[in-house]
Amino acid sequence: MKILLWIGNEPNQKALANKIHSLFPLTGIITETRPHKRKITLSKIVERLFLPSIGKAWWNMLQHYNKAFSNYPQVKTIDVEDINSDQAFEFSKSINADLIIVSGTRLIKEKMLSLKPSIGILNLHTGLSPYIKGGPNCTNWCIATEQFHLIGNTVMWIDSGIDSGNILTSEFTELTGDENLDQIHLKVMEHAHALYLKAIKFVAEGKTNSVSQESIAKGITYYNKDWSYKNKKAIVSNIKKLKSALSSGEIHKDQEKIKVIKL
Repeated sequence: MKILLWIGNEPNQKALANKIHSLFPLTGIITETRPHKRKITLSKIVERLFLPSIGKAWWNMLQHYNKAFSNYPQVKTIDVEDINSDQAFEFSKSINADLIIVSGTRLIKEKMLSLKPSIGILNLHTGLSPYIKGGPNCTNWCIATEQFHLIGNTVMWIDSGIDSGNILTSEFTELTGDENLDQIHLKVMEHAHALYLKAIKFVAEGKTNSVSQESIAKGITYYNKDWSYKNKKAIVSNIKKLKSALSSGEIHKDQEKIKVIKL
């Protein structure tokens, strides 16, 4: 089985690549390195001064993976600024993969979706579809909006929408209530990687599963432009509420009303 990765060029994606390669040898990797826009706004300055834990939580997770995985697997690899570029398309065609694995890139457009690997194209969403979709980070949205029971991950068959493809599998991320924000983000990412490995094993064995999101629920799609200082401030105050909801059993009661797609 030839596997091609389309991934963002970030330490957590590098970790995913190594984890997959250790169990299912990769044929090729395309990393997407987007140009950094260093625009310092007043809101960003205020956030760094008064809400440093939010940015540090993600940063600490990335540093964890940088230490654990220093390099990408030694396979054919190219780096592009845009996963939808002609270079990425031609490289993908040359690999002629049976399975394409997507994680952490910008929205995949029709040209790349025109590639038809024999098994398909899978996408990892670090959120519980269809209930929570979009960006910039669904775990943070769950905490900010007190939808703690929806912290989880989804592996889906990709389509042209935002985290909207048919679901292969989805699971809640198990939390104890003892975690700080750093540990929550790391647990969600570790669970995401484990779920992806489980999904790849499933399809590698010739099995299939495809559940329409519309058949489950409508859900909410969040957008980067809506992620405000107010939401960020809510994360800090809601961490205690998350711990309380876990200890009281409230989260597990709410999860009983939610449909997940287990393999």
